[in-house]
Amino acid sequence: MTDFARSHAERTAAPRSDASPPRVPAFRWSWKLATVAGIDVYVHGTFLLLMAFLAFGGLVAGQGLEVVARSTFLLLAVFTTVVLHEFGHALMARRFGVRTQDITLLPIGGIARLEKMPEKPTQQLLVAFAGPAVNIAIALAIFVLLLLAKGQVAIETFRFADGSFLAQLMWINVSLAAFNLLPGYPMDGGRVLRALLAMRMAPERATQTAARVGQGVAVLFGVVGLFASPLLIVIAVFVWLGAQAEHSLSTVRVALEGLSVGQGMITNFKTVAPTDPMSRAVELTLAGFQQDFPVMDAQSRLVGVLTHADVLRGLADRGATASVQRTMRGEVETASPSEALDGALTRIHQNVCRVLVVMEEEKVVGLLTPGNVGELIALEAAGREAANARGSVGR
Repeated sequence: MTDFARSHAERTAAPRSDASPPRVPAFRWSWKLATVAGIDVYVHGTFLLLMAFLAFGGLVAGQGLEVVARSTFLLLAVFTTVVLHEFGHALMARRFGVRTQDITLLPIGGIARLEKMPEKPTQQLLVAFAGPAVNIAIALAIFVLLLLAKGQVAIETFRFADGSFLAQLMWINVSLAAFNLLPGYPMDGGRVLRALLAMRMAPERATQTAARVGQGVAVLFGVVGLFASPLLIVIAVFVWLGAQAEHSLSTVRVALEGLSVGQGMITNFKTVAPTDPMSRAVELTLAGFQQDFPVMDAQSRLVGVLTHADVLRGLADRGATASVQRTMRGEVETASPSEALDGALTRIHQNVCRVLVVMEEEKVVGLLTPGNVGELIALEAAGREAANARGSVGR
């Protein structure tokens, strides 16, 4: 139902340029179903709970096994079309050189994690339209199939309430296409609106405008849901939070525009060795502000990273005398000082260990964490406010 655009993440035991993105699901409690066209498809545990709940509720209501089985099969068919919807986005994005990390099936729909969105508004428009276009194509295919199967078909055949299984699936796909094209960011319609606005204004302003429209749609859903269906209230919350997240992300990108990793990284940092006890990391943490440590061998080569979460886990599982090597992460996420800071921040939020080791000429020159990037954003904002205040006094 929506796409999470993420930057490419190199994971490597030592810094290299040809590493593949991590195969880590977007949500915990997700299980891999298959890999199709190089894209991992996951199902979230709550989706399975939803199916069990609906089946149990049907049996309790006395619907009978046949009716419950038909409803369950229809639900599976609907969510299959949801996955195909997400593949529409993914394969269209691939045409523009954007890879999709995975697709996750949730009770509220599907989510495709793109590494990023294409830069050109026209390409963004096509990617956003691709999902609903799949639903429309499925609906048309079913319509033609019904006509071919029965020749001259009575209008009752195409009714949702008392129609056939295929007729119900056809109308559900029409509904999915129509719903996703509502201008509620971050739904597809909101992304279409954002792409159209980006053809006439700055990209970040277009994102913020589309996000505000999305929040307006969320309010409308919530009001209607009070009188019609609680499900609309759930959707309203989802749309509001999604639009708010997009607005916040856009604000951060504006604040970081033109800044590099070298300007935001920590340059005064300590390292630990694989043979050091965990107590050494504890001492360094208590002695200063640093919580994440590059792990360097005797030849000053980067061999891993020890995060604050790793330290806590290592102390609990093995104690303070255990070696760093037994707890550290061997796969290291790296960045270059010249890399754009906003892109690096996206990679940090995608990265499992939430820290980038900054490398220059095979030498560790800094660390980048959400904390120090947030501090930089706060300082930049304070500087702009002070400059604006001085400008106002000058006038």
